[in-house]
Amino acid sequence: MNQTANKNQDDPSYELLSELVSLRRTAKVVRGGRIFRFSATVVVGDGEGQVGIGIAHGMEVSVAYQKAQKQARQDMTSIHITDDKTVQHTMTTKYGATKVLIRPAPKGTGIIAGGAMRQVFKVAGVENVLGKILGSSTAQNVAYATIKSLREMFVPAAVAKKRGVQLVAETRD
Repeated sequence: MNQTANKNQDDPSYELLSELVSLRRTAKVVRGGRIFRFSATVVVGDGEGQVGIGIAHGMEVSVAYQKAQKQARQDMTSIHITDDKTVQHTMTTKYGATKVLIRPAPKGTGIIAGGAMRQVFKVAGVENVLGKILGSSTAQNVAYATIKSLREMFVPAAVAKKRGVQLVAETRD
């Protein structure tokens, strides 16, 4: 939706990519009829390794969307993406009854994932990835599982430091 203007989050003109993951309508039956409320799940990111998720409720769709977007901005964390715009390694993560499998892909592959996974990868800036939803495919849980997986990825520099070894740059022929 929105393109990134500049990289200073304190600046009011700083805009993030935003995707609506799910929108649900609930009804409360009262004496005079039904009262409808809406629940929105939104993921936001800068397209360069920052991603967040938010869920909010409101009496109107636009109110729920804006509140969820605000919550997602507050929830934003940094994830590590390789130079090929893919994830660091293969990872399986579980969130509730949802299980997601994420695998790195060579440059030019694109996002091969369905449902909410595709939207999370798009706003996070991951361009080459393979994803599979196992178990429940509820959009909200899939988005949470995907973000959890991205946040828990190991970074080569941190692993090398923990092991006490030097990180050697890989040469590709």
